[in-house]
Amino acid sequence: MRAAVRLWTRRAAALGLVLLAGCSGGDRAPDGDAAPPVSRAQLAVEPGDGAQDVPVDGRVAVSVTGGRLLTVRLADDRGAAVPGTLTADRTGWRADHRLATATAYTLDAVAEDDAGLRAVQHAAFATAAPEHTFVGFFAPEDGSTVGVGMPVALRFSHPIANRAAVEKAVAVTADPPLEVAPHWFGDQRLDFRPRAYWPAGTRVTLLLRLKDVEGAPGYLGTQDKDVHFTVGRSLVAVVDLDAHTMTVRQDGRVLRTLPVSGGSPEHSTYLGTMVVSERFEETRMNSQTVGLGDEYDIKDVPHALRLTASGTFVHGNYWSDPAVFGAANTSHGCIGLPDAKGGSDDSPAGWLYRRTITGDVVEVRGSRGERVAPDNGLSDWNLDWAHWTAGSALGRG
Repeated sequence: MRAAVRLWTRRAAALGLVLLAGCSGGDRAPDGDAAPPVSRAQLAVEPGDGAQDVPVDGRVAVSVTGGRLLTVRLADDRGAAVPGTLTADRTGWRADHRLATATAYTLDAVAEDDAGLRAVQHAAFATAAPEHTFVGFFAPEDGSTVGVGMPVALRFSHPIANRAAVEKAVAVTADPPLEVAPHWFGDQRLDFRPRAYWPAGTRVTLLLRLKDVEGAPGYLGTQDKDVHFTVGRSLVAVVDLDAHTMTVRQDGRVLRTLPVSGGSPEHSTYLGTMVVSERFEETRMNSQTVGLGDEYDIKDVPHALRLTASGTFVHGNYWSDPAVFGAANTSHGCIGLPDAKGGSDDSPAGWLYRRTITGDVVEVRGSRGERVAPDNGLSDWNLDWAHWTAGSALGRG
């Protein structure tokens, strides 16, 4: 029993020593070493840790008292650093650029005092989503194969006031390399094209870097996207309204000459270079949609190829006297080709339709008629190169 008492006494004494060591005051650490000195440098960051909905153009800054800044790193959620500038005395830092919308950021700062003791500060915050945005609707589609006349066309969802900033955020490259230039048609359309038709086989890339670009006061872009398309074989159809013919060439070789009927003297067909923008096996054509009242309403027009936004088509025609094709211009402005009701693949219109893709070229010539406006459809080629390049907001011309 005495041995047990002595054992308990020893354990209690040991426990008392432990408790005494664990609760005693003074400036000693639990392991008996002196506590590490604390840096006199005091860091402050803005915005604070955990902040949400931070304005993209708000202040992002670091300051220090009792020391100087060694490093500051501001990075987005992909690890990309945002540059900033230190003050001359290294007591302050501020981000140089506005932030991206709806993005998480981390801010890490390191400072030291006169004794060389360091202090660190970390903050994580997120920016607000934009209240007003704009996008660019593009043509042609990603992954498509197009004809040699296809421009790159961007239509913006909101009028662009800062055209230079938006144009700078868009690029079009070609492989093999080729000079490609932009042109603005008003404040909502930006097109790109080379000096002449694309060479067959060219691979084209549209680079959209519009995210957080301010296109108009309070309106920020949202797109960061690459679009790729390929230029196929060359197909150019030349329409002679006086001779009532269409000569179709593929890669420079004449495939066929077709009889046509163009616009009547009262409704002449546009002259100039036009590009196929849409293809329809069958479509409805109503004169009311083009401001011609109740003159016609044909619900089953076959093999229709759109040339202008205002309503010019090359299409099959089964309702007119077959004798007009190749002999007279009788339409309301479209270029008609012989066809059958319901569309016949063996007809001239069916033959052309099967061989045509978006971006193919139709050049219309004749002794009467107005020249098509360059912004009517994809008629960009009706501007010469000097006038085309003069339409850049960055003064590339």
